[in-house]
Amino acid sequence: MIDLVKKYLIELQQSICSEVELIEGGAKFAQDSWTRDDKRGSGLTNILSNGNIFEKGGINYSIITGDKMPKSATALRPELEGRKYTALGVSLVLHPENPFIPTAHANVRFFIAEEQGKNPIWWFGGGFDLTPYYGFDEDAVHWHQTAKKACMPFGEDVYPKYKKWCDDYFYLGHRDEQRGIGGLFFDDFNSGSFDECFDFMKSVGNHFSEAYLPIVRKRMSTPYTGE
Repeated sequence: MIDLVKKYLIELQQSICSEVELIEGGAKFAQDSWTRDDKRGSGLTNILSNGNIFEKGGINYSIITGDKMPKSATALRPELEGRKYTALGVSLVLHPENPFIPTAHANVRFFIAEEQGKNPIWWFGGGFDLTPYYGFDEDAVHWHQTAKKACMPFGEDVYPKYKKWCDDYFYLGHRDEQRGIGGLFFDDFNSGSFDECFDFMKSVGNHFSEAYLPIVRKRMSTPYTGE
């Protein structure tokens, strides 16, 4: 399970970085390959700064392991107690220079807890959401149509469920408003076989660029004052 997910996540990270660099037309991600001192974690951090399109962007992969679940993690899930665990994922945030391009966030992740002689406990999580500075109806329609497209092969109820979860998760109570226009959010996802759940996570990850980059291309040449 872990090797399959790791291979996909690294390929996804490389693919999105390449697509962003293509739009940037020259600016490149600085890469930092790291390993924790205790050898319990490693990853590849890709940072883009002061690009032609993006003021700042990070597209990062990491994998963390441990011999015993922390108490904070087992308080509500006692079945995890005493198990070794692995958590891995790709997360990204892209902040544009031009305010007519929205900021985007996305992540896909996998968690598995194992114990000798017992079946592993695993789940997937992730999603993507969009925060415009200036809203355009056609951009919002495209974003959500693509999110729905990512979900449709897995059932007609999937998109409404995870759209609402995203809206609820990113609700700013002190402002009584959403953070942006939402998208998809899911966690603790293990309904069905591993292959079925993995396919859903991959569909969400694979549709991020299709949802976001056409909006970037459409708005990147819009004049702005910078004030």
